[in-house]
Order: sequence, then C-alpha cells, then structure tokens
Amino acid sequence: MRAMRAMGRRRSHWTSARVSRPPAPLVHGTGPVAYDTGWAGEARSAGGCAAVLLGLLLLIDTGAGTLTVPRAALWLGLAALLLLVLWPARVSAGPGLLVSRALTRTRVVRTDRLVSVRWSDGVAQRLLLRDADGNRTEIDPQVLINNPPLWRLLDEGSRTSVARGTLCCGETALRQVSARIDRETARTVFKVSGLG
Repeated sequence: MRAMRAMGRRRSHWTSARVSRPPAPLVHGTGPVAYDTGWAGEARSAGGCAAVLLGLLLLIDTGAGTLTVPRAALWLGLAALLLLVLWPARVSAGPGLLVSRALTRTRVVRTDRLVSVRWSDGVAQRLLLRDADGNRTEIDPQVLINNPPLWRLLDEGSRTSVARGTLCCGETALRQVSARIDRETARTVFKVSGLG
C-alpha cells in the first residue's frame, strides 16, 4: 500500500512538472521573433497526402482481395516515408538568428555572421545559408516571400554581416530574394486595389 502511494505521488509530481514547464522558445535572444505562419497548413497538407495515399492503397488491395498484414504494413511504411519527404521545416527568426526545425533535427544559423548565401535553382528552389561558425541551413524562399517579418529579420542580419565583412558570397542571392519579394508585394497590392 505504501509503495502504491509513493508511486502515485511520483506520477502526480511528474505530470504536474511536465504541465507547468513552459514550451522551449524557437529562437533565443532579445527582440522581435517571427514565425512561418503557413507552416501548420503545409504540415496538414503533408499529413493529408500521406493519409490519402494509405487509404487508396488499402482500398485497392482490399478490392483486389490481396490485403494481408505484411502488405498493410508495407503501405503504412510507404505512407510514412511520403510524410517524411513532404513534412515542411518550421522556420523562425529573431535578431541575428534563423532557426529551421525539421522532423529529425534543428539547424540554427547566425544571420549577423553569415559567410555565404547561395540560391539553389531547380525543381525545389532553396536558399542555402552558412555562418562563420560553420552552421548551415537551407530554406524555401517562398517561406520568406509569404512571411515578410521573417525576411525583414534575415535582411537585417545579412546587412550586419555585410557591414562586418563576413559575408563573402551571397549578396546577389539576397538581392534576388528581395526583388522577388518586391514583385510579389506589388502583385498583391495591385490585386487588392483592383488594378491587376
């Protein structure tokens, strides 16, 4: 009986400690923090695509009469793999920092100590950032276009890097992103005003 009471106290202590703990901040530092506001929708879309694929595969297998436990496990694994591929990185920024959280790891880059910024064209465009400490991350430029506060904080940090002389290569890539953001902003203004 005494052991059960002690276990109950431990369990209630653990749950109360767990509940009262504040969530870890996405970005450390002082000043404004900006987040990718479209992340939740993209995560739901990724989950929806994986669920639809799993549902279709199970439906087809059931209709053909070939559904077995190993095949169902295979389809579940395939859907999980698709979810891993489609899951978006959660991007946040603060003064001098850019944080990209994927499912498996978190990457932090000091934007006020950038060494290089490269634009990777192709099927999936990426902006590759590397700081003086050797930290690297890549983000989708569309995240910056859709979230002007994120872009503003990255731009401020990159200007600090240019002023300090650490940014050796990448001003052209930053200008490309800036021009693209300006075009998207102008297009949005024209649509809202009814001119475009």
